[in-house]
Order: sequence, then C-alpha cells, then structure tokens
Amino acid sequence: MIGTRLWRHFLIGVKDVRRHKLRSLLTILGVVFGVASVVAMLAVGEGASRQALNEIRKLGSQNIIVTSVKPVEEEQSGNRPTYLSVYGLLQADEDRIRETIPHVRRTVPARTVRKEGRLGERSMELRVVGTTPAWFDLVRREMLAGRPLRPDDESGGASVCVLTESGARRLLAGSHSVGEAVRIGPAVLEVVGIVRSAEAGGAVQAPDLDIDAYIPMSTLRARFGDVEYRVTSGSREMEKVELHQILAEVDELANVEPVAAAVESMLQRFHRRADFRVNVPLALLRQAEATRRTFNVVLGSIAGISLLVGGIGIMNIMLASVTERTREIGIRRAVGARKRQIVAQFLVETVVLSGAGGVIGLLVGVATPLAITAFSGMPTHVPLYSLVLSFGISVGIGIVFGLYPAVRAANLDPVEALRRE
Repeated sequence: MIGTRLWRHFLIGVKDVRRHKLRSLLTILGVVFGVASVVAMLAVGEGASRQALNEIRKLGSQNIIVTSVKPVEEEQSGNRPTYLSVYGLLQADEDRIRETIPHVRRTVPARTVRKEGRLGERSMELRVVGTTPAWFDLVRREMLAGRPLRPDDESGGASVCVLTESGARRLLAGSHSVGEAVRIGPAVLEVVGIVRSAEAGGAVQAPDLDIDAYIPMSTLRARFGDVEYRVTSGSREMEKVELHQILAEVDELANVEPVAAAVESMLQRFHRRADFRVNVPLALLRQAEATRRTFNVVLGSIAGISLLVGGIGIMNIMLASVTERTREIGIRRAVGARKRQIVAQFLVETVVLSGAGGVIGLLVGVATPLAITAFSGMPTHVPLYSLVLSFGISVGIGIVFGLYPAVRAANLDPVEALRRE
C-alpha cells in the first residue's frame, strides 16, 4: 500500500518535472556541477596520493636509507683553487650497523661517481654505482634483459655493469644490449643486464636514478680509485667519500622506526659533523597517508559547497512551485488529501530533481578524470566511496532543502487556496 502511494507520488513528480523541462534542467545544474566536482576533485587527489604512496612503497617499507650529505662548511670551502673534501659515511659505519644494531637483517653499501659512458659515437653522462648484488634485492626494479650482479662478480672484481633502461636506450641504440662492451671513464665494461629505470620527478627521492650503471664495489675501487676529481672554472675540487649510501633492511615492520633511531644515534657518536641523513620510507608512507586523508577532506569540503548551492536552488524553485500550484493543493486538500500526502508529493519531486542531477553529475564526474588522464597524463583514480558519497549527499540535500517547501504546501488553508486564481 505504501509502495503504491510512493510510486504514484513518483509518477506525479516526474510528470511535473517533464512539464517544466527548462526550469527543471536549470534547477538541477547546481547539483550536477556539485556532484561532478566532488567526484572529479577526489579522483585527482586520490590519483596523486596513490602515485606518491606507490613511490614510497617501492623504496621498501622495511628499508632504512642512510645518505652522505656534504656539510655546509665543506660547500663554503670549495671556493679554493685546489681543495680535498672528506666527509660522509664510512665502511666502518656499515659494519657497525650490520653487527651491532639489533633487528638489522642485512646492509648494502653504495658509492657513486659521475663518468662519461661511450659506445662508438654515442656518449652520455652516467652515475656509476659501486655496490653489491644485494642492491637488487632491496631496490626492487624489474630486470628487462640479462642478469643482475652476482657474488662472483664482486669477489673477482669483474669488469661488468648493469645499465638502466634509460641509459641503455641512449647509449646502446642500434646495438646488441647484453654482451656489448662500453667505455665508462677509463674502464671498458661488459653490459650483463638491463634494469628498469626509476621513475624520475616523483615526490620521493629514490636511491637510484635513471642514468645509473651498476658495477661491483671492488671494480669501482680498482678502476676509479678513492678520490673523485671535479674541474670547474678556476678551481679543481677533489672529493673523498667512502660510501654515499647505506641501505639497511629490518627484519620486521614494527622494528623499522626504533632501528632508524638507533642507527642515527650511533652515527652521531662517530660523526662530529652533520654529514649524513637517515630516511625512513615507512615514516614517509604514514605521513603521506595522513596527508592524503586531509587532502581528500579539504577537496570534498570545497566541492560540497557546490552541492549546497544546488540545494538552495532546488528549495528556491520548489517554493516558487508551491506558489504556482496553490489552487491544485487546495483542491487536493478539499477532496480529502492529508498533510503527509502533500508533503510526500513535494518531497518526491525534489528527490527526483536532486536524484536526476546526481546521476548526471556522476557521469560527468567520472568522465572528467578520464579526460584529465588522457590529455595531461596525470594519474587519477575514482574511488567507489566518492560515487556513493556524492550521490547520497545530492539526494540528502534534495530532501533537506525540499522539506520546508513541502511543509509549507501542506500547511496551506484549503479555503484560502481555493479562493486564489
């Protein structure tokens, strides 16, 4: 019985909406833009947040990254014609972290130098990374061809290297990839593997770059020495850094932050200067997730204002509709219609308007992020909750803002309403 009455009210509401097509269309535009803006803004925010979170996860949630940092006094002293700069992490630091800090599963050292890579007429600057085979376990990148470094490469000081995809495309274009011999600085190295490049320009600084060439640590020390020379205008700078990075893998996720604090405390005891930095991807991950939640709340609140404006428009048009249909309301009351039936009739009409606007808004809101991704390449993601939330709010706003006009229509005096022309 109740369902039959609601269906009758729904048909009356649809009929009235169709009778005033232009007015109904203009009325629901506010709801359409409100719903579409909520969905689109949350999709853009969610896409950007997911990209940042994925970049952090690629660093390894159970990893700790310790990086050498050039002290400020070293930067200022670099103006001398010839200057030897000694700073950063030591091999002894890696040994202490691995042997004395509890819950550290393993460590991976890395030392980098900038050298020119050349093959025939092609050349490019490479960041040569001397490391151990465990690097490819902690910094997870897809192996596109060949193999990573092996323990026998490190123990035997083999003249081999693994190039990133970006470097291989520029340096080995038109040549065989794996097995090719390339000149890097004074050394000739065989390319034994190609690894996918790190995504450049992200929100988080990864330990690898897209121009890396990975070689055994023993090979780097034998071929390039312990001191790196840089010649600039009017000066020659020499830099000695034993290790540029130490990656430490922790056994359990719950131990990551306590271990990071222990590593930093230990290094401070052995380093008189602030020449290192400890990065914890897990802490960055939690911070990014908190930022994402705040970002979504702010974006949703801003877009919700559009829905509020659309609700005000619905209330305004329904008040005008009550005035126009005063005689109709009086006749219905005179033939026995109750107040709650009048309220239900007008509420159904507002829900039809807001519901139609919500459906159209959802279609526009879903299409907008797809267009943004297609034309700008910006990642977007439409979460299911944004669709349910925005549509529910649009219908809720229709009920809230339609309640006052409905009650006003129900409270009209039938005698006074019938007197109106």
